[in-house]
Amino acid sequence: MSEIIATLKKDYIYNLMIKEKRQDGRSFKDFRDIKVETNVISKAEGSAKVTLGNTQVLVGVKLQTGTPFPDSQDEGVIITNLELNPIASPEFEPGPPREEAIEMARVVDRGIRESGAIDIKKLCITVGESVWIVFIDVHILNDDGNIIDASCLAAIAALMTTMVPNEQQGLGENVPLAMKEMPVGITLAKIGSKLMVDPSLDEEAVCETKLTIVSSSDGSVAGMQKMGPAPLSEEELFEAINMAIEKAAELRSLYLEGLAKSE
Repeated sequence: MSEIIATLKKDYIYNLMIKEKRQDGRSFKDFRDIKVETNVISKAEGSAKVTLGNTQVLVGVKLQTGTPFPDSQDEGVIITNLELNPIASPEFEPGPPREEAIEMARVVDRGIRESGAIDIKKLCITVGESVWIVFIDVHILNDDGNIIDASCLAAIAALMTTMVPNEQQGLGENVPLAMKEMPVGITLAKIGSKLMVDPSLDEEAVCETKLTIVSSSDGSVAGMQKMGPAPLSEEELFEAINMAIEKAAELRSLYLEGLAKSE
């Protein structure tokens, strides 16, 4: 019975796609409604909750002192973790992070790291001895599709409102985390011959492949991750990159630039 339902759902989504439509009435370039809330965890140095349609993601940022890596003794450390909480979906099970969670954490981490979002040299306390370690913990509260984009947006919003707890270590006044960039991740799903942004859970279930592209404010690509077996042609790849950069600029303007101005 479940296979019959899945087949019917797939046929329904395909038939809509042929008519240039989606289940919820969006165009192929439209995101669902987005809400970004910051400073939602009082005991974290920074935090944000993003609601994307019915998908909900919570990110907390904590800083603690530690030793730098041997090959970067004047730079702070970034560690990103992502948890697929069982409350978010019946598909998620308790226990150690699954391969899927590790992969998504790497996408979020890579976008932050490769874009140079954080000025990691300003996290150095004493060269070769002590630096700030930034822990970015991503918690999926409800999965209704496209949790990567919600996670990327929540992570950067949390970082942009993070305060470095200097007072705890006797290092002077607390200061905002030094940010240099606002990377935004955009995921596109390929269904048939069409590419669409912000796939819902049903669309993810029937798509042949997904491509997440993280871009910086200047339009440069900071990270890319493909999931699914279907190939993408060179033309489709460039179409996806252009769509991702365009949509990232929109989300950045709507949800992140105001945070930067309010610091």
